[in-house]
Amino acid sequence: MKKTLLAVAALCAMTSGAAMAQQQDGKWQVRVRAVHLESDNGGAAGAAGVSINDKVIPELDISYYFTPNFAAELVLTYPQKQDVRLNGAKIGSLKHLPPSLMAQYHFTNFGAFKPYLGAGINYTRFSNVDLPAGLDVKRNSWGGALQVGFDYALDKNWSLNFDVKKVYIDTTINNGIGKFKIDPILVGVGVGYRF
Repeated sequence: MKKTLLAVAALCAMTSGAAMAQQQDGKWQVRVRAVHLESDNGGAAGAAGVSINDKVIPELDISYYFTPNFAAELVLTYPQKQDVRLNGAKIGSLKHLPPSLMAQYHFTNFGAFKPYLGAGINYTRFSNVDLPAGLDVKRNSWGGALQVGFDYALDKNWSLNFDVKKVYIDTTINNGIGKFKIDPILVGVGVGYRF
């Protein structure tokens, strides 16, 4: 009898928690993520042996929900310094600032588990370019961005987040080296607060 009562109490607690988790209905959500950036290192420059290092970066994301299903997310970080390598040997560095604006569709019929899909645009600005004499990069890049992820609601405000993005970033290295397609995959984990 005690086991049955405990099981019923646990079921009620889980059900009420799930019901509360489903009531995340604020218009704004802020997420903080730790993101692993893994560059594709493609294009003519990549084929010639040019690459940048992979790294973990911080990310701040601000979302606005127009409806329970549709939201816009602004993806932000600070300028990221990357080593530039040629055939594995460091030849210089640069910084890039890559904000993205995403349109998202959120699925709302899975209780506390809240998956989403996103697509949008990325603008990247390259700065502090420190390369051997005679080498430089095109400073601006526009490209698409794709996203898939989920929030797991802990209560009516807080959630855990897992997110994967493919961002299309490229530049051109002068002196005949050609197009350098960074095109990173970004895998992030973090927490969100909705209000």
